[in-house]
Amino acid sequence: MPTVVITALLVAVVSADTIPHFVVPGKCANVLVQDNFDLHKYSGRWYQTSIIDNPYQPFTRCIHSNFEYSALDGEFQVITAGSSPSNDYLRMMGKIYPTRDLPAAHMLVDFPATIAAPFQVLATDYHSYSCVYSCIAYDNYKAEFGFVYSRTPQTSGPATDKCAAVFSANGVNVSAFRPVSHGTDCIYRA
Repeated sequence: MPTVVITALLVAVVSADTIPHFVVPGKCANVLVQDNFDLHKYSGRWYQTSIIDNPYQPFTRCIHSNFEYSALDGEFQVITAGSSPSNDYLRMMGKIYPTRDLPAAHMLVDFPATIAAPFQVLATDYHSYSCVYSCIAYDNYKAEFGFVYSRTPQTSGPATDKCAAVFSANGVNVSAFRPVSHGTDCIYRA
């Protein structure tokens, strides 16, 4: 059911008089997700160190998330936080969960006031990097986002290099990513 809702929303966006800047002509990359994905190991603090800009995230710097896995619910409760362009500290709470029809690494991300979207873990070693792809397509348009997660807030650490190779191998344009600033003034409370 979420895929139908996502597609309907993208159709509405594409059919509107003005197309948002993040909806562009093209098709989503045909990516491969990580085999034998371990939901328990994925839990904990992650820092976004490089992203394809996402208008659904009000943060531009210091972006970090806490993934708390609940075996009972079979999903992650996620708090993502960071600083806005006006330097306000903001937080969002939502969930990320696998579906029965897809591998565990192909989940859905669902936060209030946003549309549910794919959250595909292409590769992770659970302790230093995670390469995540999210894309919704309709007709010849796509809304494509990518995230490089690291267990540390380094923008030039091993996560950046590893994920650049993973995204390239999966046909995702790495030049679309921008580094996320993590300065000494960052607050990490998620």
